[in-house]
Amino acid sequence: MEWLSAENIVAVGTAVLGVLTSAGVLWYERRVPRRKRIGYRIQLDTPIGRDGHNGRANVRLGWFAEAPGMEDATLVLLRIENDGSQSIDESDYTRHELHGLEAIFTERTIRGVVVSVPRTSPHLMSHFTEAAGLRYEGATLCIPRVPLNRGEHYKLLLVLSGGGVGRAVSIEGGIKEGEVKPNRSTTPDDKPPLFSRAARVITVLLTVCVVVLAGIIVVRDDSRPPMGCATGELRVMGSTAFAPVIEELADKYEKDCEGSTVTVDTHGSTAGIRALAEAGADAKGGSPAVITLSDGPKPSGYPQLRESRVAVSVFALVLNDDVPLKNLKLSDVRRIYRGEIRNWKQLGGPDLPVRLVSRDANSGTRQVFQRRVLETGELANTSLDCVNKDTKDAPVARCELDSTEQVLNTVAKVPGAIGYSELRAATSLKGLHRLKLDNREPSLDALEHGAHDGYPYREIEYGYTYGQPPADSLASSFLAYMSRGSGQDVIRTHGHLPCATPEGLRICGEDG
Repeated sequence: MEWLSAENIVAVGTAVLGVLTSAGVLWYERRVPRRKRIGYRIQLDTPIGRDGHNGRANVRLGWFAEAPGMEDATLVLLRIENDGSQSIDESDYTRHELHGLEAIFTERTIRGVVVSVPRTSPHLMSHFTEAAGLRYEGATLCIPRVPLNRGEHYKLLLVLSGGGVGRAVSIEGGIKEGEVKPNRSTTPDDKPPLFSRAARVITVLLTVCVVVLAGIIVVRDDSRPPMGCATGELRVMGSTAFAPVIEELADKYEKDCEGSTVTVDTHGSTAGIRALAEAGADAKGGSPAVITLSDGPKPSGYPQLRESRVAVSVFALVLNDDVPLKNLKLSDVRRIYRGEIRNWKQLGGPDLPVRLVSRDANSGTRQVFQRRVLETGELANTSLDCVNKDTKDAPVARCELDSTEQVLNTVAKVPGAIGYSELRAATSLKGLHRLKLDNREPSLDALEHGAHDGYPYREIEYGYTYGQPPADSLASSFLAYMSRGSGQDVIRTHGHLPCATPEGLRICGEDG
């Protein structure tokens, strides 16, 4: 009978095995809930002083022999990783202290620490600062609240003294709706664990079925990229506040979709809108491979541009630490930026002149500030150095800078300076602090859970294309990539709320 052909039998057998495997995975998923989880491994614990196992002195030369207190020193490599099914944000750590975790090395004393991160995650290094809680004392290492995407990790190399190798190492701290647990470390001398018998049987059966089926049927030449991917070149322009998100997404997309090149070139939202319109005009009726990210909706006069709502961005006012004010009324912010308040003592602060550090006219961050907070434009530029007024009759010194980084660095070092920035960028720099507005904290977590829906300095991040790009184009694929699981994780890690989530959909609909 024709339906009993070899290819049909193998195909049906493969399908049945696939269904059973899927049912097993579904059962596992229902029995084991999705959780946030941080795991840690001791990948190295070795003596560099006296042998920790039998008390004999090792052969040592140079620094190891000369440095005081090294006679019983040990070297430990600790790996901390997100091995759960969800990303972990700074707010997920449950400790009340500034830091998120504590590593305790029983009966040993920490002498030094080195932090290393993978080349694929260089952004993690910015969280390891004293301001973020990184420090050690005795046997305890305080580890900052490091946000980790799924599968990301970092390593800590420690020199310790006072005890031999093999002493207990533990990590204390918790994760909301998750756990912190030790993992088994695979060191060079260990044999990796074998597959379970069930896993081996399923793997062998699937492999045999696939090989037999491939040998029976005609293998077609299909050079298409994986589903949802596109090849070619794409240029992404616009918002400097959203640039860290786009740069990480571009790297991930290029790794996931071979044959694609995504170039990130951000010089401000308005400049990006103009450049997109010019590229569309040069394309003579087509949709160029260009996307512009904008903090807020595009200006009028660009009817050809088509929008996609990507995320909700939260921004914050930042103030130099010489002015200890933590909260400002919206009415006072507007008076400051109208030049009516010229000295911080008028608001109960120190006797320091007000200095306004602003972004240039191309900045979407500035446009959001004017639209959402001031409800009008800013004063004219009155200072080149952000300190001295160029004209004596100017009410306050106000300067304009090209990037968020320049604004933050200037506010941090100029006494009496006030400026504004994307929320995540303003969290780690010394010399300045974020301000509440009408006692509302700039917080993505509070916004997502409805606690501070009234916080005004926020905006939708829009993605613009010139017209409707083809469904199989790199522009369409990249916009879709941002709304999927991996893209959403990256957006969240950088302090933004994806519009594709249920809560993000509500806020993006209301604010749009």
